[in-house]
Amino acid sequence: MKLLGRNKDDSEGAGGADDSRKQGSSLDVDATSTARDARPGTAPKGRPTPKRNEASRRRGPVAPAPMTSAEARRRRKELRGPKLSREERKVEKAARRSEMSERRERMMAGEDAYLLPRDKGPVRRYVRDVVDARRNLLGLFMPSALGLIFVMLAVPSVQVQQLLSPAMLVLVFVMVIDGFVLGRKVNRMVDEKFPDNTETGWKLGFYAASRASQLRRMRAPRPQVERGASVG
Repeated sequence: MKLLGRNKDDSEGAGGADDSRKQGSSLDVDATSTARDARPGTAPKGRPTPKRNEASRRRGPVAPAPMTSAEARRRRKELRGPKLSREERKVEKAARRSEMSERRERMMAGEDAYLLPRDKGPVRRYVRDVVDARRNLLGLFMPSALGLIFVMLAVPSVQVQQLLSPAMLVLVFVMVIDGFVLGRKVNRMVDEKFPDNTETGWKLGFYAASRASQLRRMRAPRPQVERGASVG
């Protein structure tokens, strides 16, 4: 049906304009997709990225939480595996105790693989040898302090308290001086033997003083040199 005032040519022109706009939009879409595909380093996935809940569902079913304490105990027993008899438990406990004692013995012997991180390395071994070969006043600090405290508690006299308090301060001062001298000696010897050492002097000095403050038979690892020996 023809409308008044509108010719056939006008309708055909409008239709041609619509067709040209559609073709132009399709060409733009094709150009955009082509540019996206030609982007360097990016390849089309071909599938959408899965959501987090979908990815979790793919991992497999998750058992529901236990409703009662009995069910929780049953699950723990299932995870532990089959129940061992009394003899098997004894054998397992003995094997575990033997393994622990062996590891401790190797650690006390100074094997580097069984030492704590603070004791590992040739530098720390050398520091221990220097400390163990020296007669340290720091080793007397703990028994001396315990003796003074025992006297202060056993004899609650004002005169004794007035004498022991300065004695305690003098003991602490002497121990600090001995620790400072030991730290300087250790750092000097380490610098001579290990010129490429990267540890700070404060760490090595504190490590040496803390080892020297322990009784010789209580040190871990066990001393490897005799007292008074020459450490080169």
